[in-house]
Amino acid sequence: MSKSSPQRARVRQVLPKLKIGRYQPGPTNSLTDVPGVLVHTQSIIRDPPDSPWEVRTGVTTILPRQDFFNQGCYAGYFRFNGSGEMTGVHWLDETGLLNSPIIITNSFAVGAAYTGVYEYCIRKYRNAKGVCDWFLLPLIAETFDGIMSDIGALAVKPEHIVHGIQQASSHPVQEGNTGGGTGMLCQGFKGGTGSSSRLIEGLQLDERSGLKKPVTYTLGTLVQCNYGAQRDFRIGGVPLGRLFLEAEDGNEIQSMALSENVVDPKTKQTGKKDGSIIIVIATSAPLHPVQLQRLAKRATVGLARVGGWGSNGSGDIFLAFSTAHEIPRDPEVEISDDGPTVSQRIPVLEDTSINALFEAAADAVEEAIYNALCMAETMTGLGGKKVEALDLERVKAVMEKYL
Repeated sequence: MSKSSPQRARVRQVLPKLKIGRYQPGPTNSLTDVPGVLVHTQSIIRDPPDSPWEVRTGVTTILPRQDFFNQGCYAGYFRFNGSGEMTGVHWLDETGLLNSPIIITNSFAVGAAYTGVYEYCIRKYRNAKGVCDWFLLPLIAETFDGIMSDIGALAVKPEHIVHGIQQASSHPVQEGNTGGGTGMLCQGFKGGTGSSSRLIEGLQLDERSGLKKPVTYTLGTLVQCNYGAQRDFRIGGVPLGRLFLEAEDGNEIQSMALSENVVDPKTKQTGKKDGSIIIVIATSAPLHPVQLQRLAKRATVGLARVGGWGSNGSGDIFLAFSTAHEIPRDPEVEISDDGPTVSQRIPVLEDTSINALFEAAADAVEEAIYNALCMAETMTGLGGKKVEALDLERVKAVMEKYL
């Protein structure tokens, strides 16, 4: 069993020689490096006698922009494996428009989160007569934290969602045991929330002059990781999980389990449950919905590098959105039944130049998962079950041979 090191740090601090792709991170190496994107994380931790339940859960709130309601973003999603939930994606298929916060929480809290988004928007966007004369499909995603938390306690309430929307900020994302990732596990260790970003240099055409000028696009990722087996865990291609297991008294490599390091103190047995990962990618690059679907697919590459492969019971659902365009909910254009009306001109990236964003997305997702693992702390949860954090000193010792 791995022992957690006393000091947690992000992967670039733990392994300064590790190279994760060709592109530089943004100023804080976080999702909020993308201009306009706001994030809030809140953890809910309760124990007897203050509570009848042992709770280790929370909520992560992402606002694509402050005025998400009136100014939509283009977005697209990808389902790698579908044993999970991300509400509102049928509307993304239809229109490619996102006019909702992105809420990530536990599996049993989807309903409360849905209600919370409505409660916030009803209070803020009723019309002058007090009537809700608008359409909204909240986007809520989940992973299962029932190993570490009494998920049946239904600890997440609509007021947590309202609070998260109100308090979302441009501060760097808190990582590890925080937000919706509070009680999550990853690759056989304590998991949770992680983030990373990349800066991509490009060219933008000036329509007046016809000249191309340099521009820097930002791409950021946030993961809520709750999947995988220790035997598959890798950093920079090094099979750390397998090396750890082989070094532990010659034990055989364990079979697929989300929670190989979760030990029940009564039975001394490890829990086994396939898990999930939600990945959100944001970019300032001007992409249309189909391009964003393609960008969301590249999250799979970063996930695979760390050791995820989409098990049968895993909910691996990825979302990508662009902040480049503000799509008005109610465009100022006269609509008639005489025929289609062009309301605005929207420039987008050339498909032939999109490779750098694809590459950066894979790299940033990979690093975000590392950050979730490196920042997470050992946790004791439901029924005394304990899951160890990744031992960073052990990681340093092994990786020194390869870097």
